[in-house]
Amino acid sequence: MKIYTKTGDNGTTSLADGSRVSKSDSLLHAYGTVDELNSFLGLLVSEEKEAFLTETQNFLFLVGGMLATPADKWELYYKDALLGEFVQRTEGEIDRLQAELPPMRGFILPQGNKAVAYAHICRTVCRRAERLVVELAERDERYREVQKVLNRLSDFFFIFARYLHKKNNISETVYKPMR
Repeated sequence: MKIYTKTGDNGTTSLADGSRVSKSDSLLHAYGTVDELNSFLGLLVSEEKEAFLTETQNFLFLVGGMLATPADKWELYYKDALLGEFVQRTEGEIDRLQAELPPMRGFILPQGNKAVAYAHICRTVCRRAERLVVELAERDERYREVQKVLNRLSDFFFIFARYLHKKNNISETVYKPMR
């Protein structure tokens, strides 16, 4: 099977249900950003072998699939998607990691080592994906649960970056206003 089909040469692509939309459609921006997040998460996994990171990659494939499917078809394909359970699992991971961390002393600069930087890139790309899904949720309430998943994941990536500082004995660099 060839990787190129030429069907997108006119600026459209197929959603999971076969319907065609413009490549500039807000659904594509959202699931493309989730795909980008998953790719950056792959970089983080290459540096840190944490089981929850791979679990998150798998879950992001589900989220991307949902976003590549019109919401009115989710019942056909995703009625068993456990978005709320994943939010709770993510909260548990955040709580577990945060319990090991000292209180924050201010805004933390996104630096330290590769893994810390990748965690911060994941955080910022996740926030962008969340903003794109918020746009979808403003038109259709069904996207609110996906929005919650991304909101919680961005919090996780922030705490995970802080955890990596502690784990690797790297001091956090706190923002100092320039005056």
